[in-house]
Amino acid sequence: MDRQKDILMVTHEEVRRLQILRKIFDKNMNQQEAAEYLDLSDRQVRRMVYRIRLEGEQGIIHKLRGKPGCHRIDPELRGKIIGFYRKEYSDFGPTLAAEKLLERQKIKVCNETLRLWLIQEGLWNMRRKAALKERSWRERKHHFGEMVQMDGSHHDWLEGRGPKLVLMGYIDDATGRFYGRFHEYEGTMPAMESLGGYIALYGIPRSIYLDKHSAYKNNHKERYSDWPFRDKQELTQFERACRQLDLQVIHAHSPQAKGRVERVFKTHQDRLVKELRLFNARTCQEANQVLGRYRSVFNRKFEVSAKGKADWHRPLDERRNLKEILSVQTRHCLRHDRTLVHNKRWYQVLSKTRAEEVLLHEHPDGQVTLKHGQVLLRFKPIEGPISRAVPKPRVRGPIWRGRPNAMSHPWKQASYERYVKRLELQQVT
Repeated sequence: MDRQKDILMVTHEEVRRLQILRKIFDKNMNQQEAAEYLDLSDRQVRRMVYRIRLEGEQGIIHKLRGKPGCHRIDPELRGKIIGFYRKEYSDFGPTLAAEKLLERQKIKVCNETLRLWLIQEGLWNMRRKAALKERSWRERKHHFGEMVQMDGSHHDWLEGRGPKLVLMGYIDDATGRFYGRFHEYEGTMPAMESLGGYIALYGIPRSIYLDKHSAYKNNHKERYSDWPFRDKQELTQFERACRQLDLQVIHAHSPQAKGRVERVFKTHQDRLVKELRLFNARTCQEANQVLGRYRSVFNRKFEVSAKGKADWHRPLDERRNLKEILSVQTRHCLRHDRTLVHNKRWYQVLSKTRAEEVLLHEHPDGQVTLKHGQVLLRFKPIEGPISRAVPKPRVRGPIWRGRPNAMSHPWKQASYERYVKRLELQQVT
């Protein structure tokens, strides 16, 4: 039996497409809606459906994978064009340089192709378009799960009966269906825990719309903004988790842009506060219990129907561990004694490993795990590194500081007496 025939090498994008195309076979989505979700044409979706029916799941794999492009430009010609540009047209723009190459060297190349080549070689600065300051009304999305707005609401929800809490809220843009959880603060861990609860209840949405809080977006200014020294934008832990889940993150430039979740918080600050008062909630756990009952009643009363009937939420891939993805991941160098320090705490790795780097996962429930690749490592917290006992210095006896007269020493007493007698005889004579 050839086992290699049962192995499929697919990308995350192809897995996502296969999940959406299965909805077509299950009669939960039509081909036009699937094309809109995947940003593809109707004809391409029909061809993928035909290949899957004909070949099975391996029909999702692109036939040109691993093959060179049929219309690619010869690398030697590209190098020749770049050489001419460096030598004669170093200060020319891509459009003018393409015209001069055709006029003088009789080499025809598209100006946009030349522009991409020059950007890759670091010979041309990619100009950014100025952001539009004008804002206009935006229509609701057409499908449930197409976009979810997320934000945190800081308010005295318990009216002084307990600690001040933050409501991490999610509202579907198409239907207005609300989901939320109370937390003690707004940050990375509450965002990941609430997102995990949303995914467990509905699935993975197509996109999430949120503000530029430091937990959701890295707001550090780039040190270098010009090519080729442009800084790479660092992802926050939340953005990294969303990327692993193939969840598109959209950052709003103003609170008005995500006005749907902002307005629903005003409603909750009136209705939900009174509901918590009626149940006399005093802790975060009690507030979440009240919120669970309140949410179902609220959604039945205020939820609207989406224009599209399809549900655009995706199920989580079974090969992915949601608990690991929704955790704060930090890489650490492993010392020679298999110890590491994280947040001023020492950990001793008990598993035998030759790993130089390990990945530490901090989960929202407070659990900590260590992994090297796909291997889970055993460890234990320790007070600090094991220090070797330093031997105490030897204590010597008292040292004779004074130096006695050499001639009066007991060992030389006889010689000293003879010496004195000799001097007396010399004085007499």
